[in-house]
Amino acid sequence: MSVAQPTWLNSGDNAWQLTAGTLVALQSIPGLVILYAGLVKRRWAINSAFMAFYGFAATLICWVIWAYKASFGKQMLPFVGVPGPVLTMNDELTQAVLPAAKITAAFPLSTMVYFQFVFAAITIVILAGGFLCRMNIHAWMVFVPLWITLSYTVGAFSLWGGGFLQQRGVIDYSGGYVIHVSSGTAGFVGAYWIGPRLDSDRLDHKPHNILLVLVGAGILWNGWNGFNGGDPYAASTDAGAAVLNTNIATAMSALVWIMWDTIYYKKPSVLGGVNGMITGLVAITPAAGVVAGWGAIIIGLVSGSIPWVSMNIAGKKLSLFQHVDDTLGVFHTHLVAGVCGGFLVGIFSTSEDGNGKQIGWQLAGACFVIGWNTVWTSLILLFIKYVLRIPLRMSEVDLLIGDDAIHGEDAYSFDYPEKPIRNGGGNSPPVDASDSSGRKIEVV
Repeated sequence: MSVAQPTWLNSGDNAWQLTAGTLVALQSIPGLVILYAGLVKRRWAINSAFMAFYGFAATLICWVIWAYKASFGKQMLPFVGVPGPVLTMNDELTQAVLPAAKITAAFPLSTMVYFQFVFAAITIVILAGGFLCRMNIHAWMVFVPLWITLSYTVGAFSLWGGGFLQQRGVIDYSGGYVIHVSSGTAGFVGAYWIGPRLDSDRLDHKPHNILLVLVGAGILWNGWNGFNGGDPYAASTDAGAAVLNTNIATAMSALVWIMWDTIYYKKPSVLGGVNGMITGLVAITPAAGVVAGWGAIIIGLVSGSIPWVSMNIAGKKLSLFQHVDDTLGVFHTHLVAGVCGGFLVGIFSTSEDGNGKQIGWQLAGACFVIGWNTVWTSLILLFIKYVLRIPLRMSEVDLLIGDDAIHGEDAYSFDYPEKPIRNGGGNSPPVDASDSSGRKIEVV
């Protein structure tokens, strides 16, 4: 029995939007789950993957109960909407309309809610990269819903939902500010409040599985076609241009980063190529659908250079970056790259907004996102620590043991006789420690 479709529904647009949303979801799970697990030491693989997995799931429940409407609903304040649920069939089957943002889509609200959710989810997963290998998992479980509610919704509404920055013409095509500047800021600020990893982990931070990193990176790169290609909200010419520009800038950025590694360190680096890929993806995100191919190449050139200097020169010489233990360098790969992309929108935009005034508004938008996330990430973590009395950092014993203490699980559980869990070699003397169940474990 066939069911009559509403006249406003465009099946092609709906199919593409659901596909694009799924591609973005795959960037988080399994993309960043795999990438994080590979980038850290073996004893942190489970916990790092779990933080991403939990963040994805918890964000969705917050999103459908209150956060979507706070981000895209009726305006409550100039920077946030009225929170509320979108869980009835009447909501889900009606046409997706965002009056404040002047958007009427040819697909249902349920599709829009899902598409916007995967953007919120990857934001929380990205910022987790600054907290890995020492954040108390219970603090993380409380942090996720609070941060989505008090930080993410504000950026989303201000720039996409009809808020004051969008009204003033600030361009963030697909999340350079809403996602990357906010996550880079929150990851760095949160790393300060949580405290550093063990000194041994900071000194010896070689990834335990680089091939796993490359698998995650490949999912991230290809999934970005949905990230930027889905934001015209239609299977349109703009979607095609955004996808092509995304890949052009990313390839250019990766090659430039590899070039700088080769010049400075005398050898190309796989991890450097991955960092260049990420900064290219981030920098083109605010501009993907509003620049031409030549603009995408120049954005890739800049995103492969300025974040490289930030990470490899400033990150190793300035005391601030030695004091704040940003595990995966999200400050450099997301905050710096996101600001670069947002600034370059004002220069290379093919619309009439590409002028000096636009550059000023782009910088103002970045300052607002950085300031808001600095304040609210700090307040949330201080609330968890001092009001809820949940430590932000694991105990020293759990830091020595890792996954087995936190989850009672091992990333590679082969059917061998149980042996002591070891901390990746080195010349340190054995240390007696106990896991969460009191079992004695020798840690080297």
